[in-house]
Amino acid sequence: MACLAVHAQTGAVNATSSGRDFIVAVVDAVPITNHEVNARVGQIRQQLTQQGRNIPEAASLLRDALERLINEKAQLQHAKETGVMVDDAALEQAVARMAEDPTTVSTRQRQELREQLTLQRLAERNVPARIKISESDVERAMRERQNVTINTNPDIELGHIFIAVPETASNAQVVELQAKAQNALDRIKRGEDFGAVAKEVSQSAERDKGGLMGLRPADRYPTLFVEATQALAVGEVSTVVRSGAGFHILKLVYKRNTNTATITETRARHILLRPSGQLSQVAARAQLANYKREIEAGRADFAKLAQEHSQDASAPSGGDLGWVAPGMFVPEFEEVMNKLQPGQMADPTVSRFGVHLIQVLARREAPISERELRDMVRNKLREQKYEETYQLWAQEVRGHAYVEYRDTPQ
Repeated sequence: MACLAVHAQTGAVNATSSGRDFIVAVVDAVPITNHEVNARVGQIRQQLTQQGRNIPEAASLLRDALERLINEKAQLQHAKETGVMVDDAALEQAVARMAEDPTTVSTRQRQELREQLTLQRLAERNVPARIKISESDVERAMRERQNVTINTNPDIELGHIFIAVPETASNAQVVELQAKAQNALDRIKRGEDFGAVAKEVSQSAERDKGGLMGLRPADRYPTLFVEATQALAVGEVSTVVRSGAGFHILKLVYKRNTNTATITETRARHILLRPSGQLSQVAARAQLANYKREIEAGRADFAKLAQEHSQDASAPSGGDLGWVAPGMFVPEFEEVMNKLQPGQMADPTVSRFGVHLIQVLARREAPISERELRDMVRNKLREQKYEETYQLWAQEVRGHAYVEYRDTPQ
């Protein structure tokens, strides 16, 4: 019934023969007009120009703009259905950061800003939880990193249970001995003491010590043992491992990193302006460029400008982002930040979040534990997977929406 109501109310303007606006699509009873599509085309064209990218032909731009609007309308409807909303207090706070005089912001501009904030909250609620990073993903990424020194030779102590396989053993004997090793592992997993099981069944030289092999650098253990226990936490036990001599069960009893990895941390601050119906990307860049000139001339204070105008959670602290490790910001932001010397400001920088005025305050070499390094790598992987995950989620939301195409946008 809602779709029929929209048809009845808007059919009078759905005509391409006149100069009046007309409907080009309907999403869950919400119309999209030709005027909206052309306004979005202008924004896309502006963004591509700022990024130095080629601008597609007009028909392609119109299709792209329409599809973006359809996705947004579908997401806004999904937000309404799931209770995601931006209250008046949050809206007024955003308006105050966007405009020096909030009274100049029209009702329509406020509505556009509310929708932008709603879309942002909706994505923040739904997308991150869908990103899955496995321990093997983290391990692989850590091995590939070039900007930190990772200690690959920690001191470790392993527990060892060994079931020997004679060189002349038949296939049936090998199967029987493997089953013996697996039974020992199953007993340990059920809660039996590793050392007690080792004393009972192991054929290793460490049997009488409960399988303990002694604390030593990892490179003084067989490579097979190190690889089998590399991903284990202290106290965990490997699967049954086969070597030329027989079957092994290994426990990581203790691990101590003898060297501390270090990374270069950066302390930066920024002022963020989010382009909107009232503030174009070009205008945001111009405004931030003016802030930069005023700061460099000593006529303005960076922290105060951030508190008054930045549309970021860091605004109350003067835009200060604190000490951060590599990979904590989106690439387009971090690439610019990394080129700055302490005290330097960059020209206005465009990222997926808006336009930034970035200043580096200081840098330092900081120690980092293996756990911190793993967390840093995991966060970086999550960022890399965010866009792909977002697109899949957006397609899913759109798939649940009713979309009706009308006249072709012009």
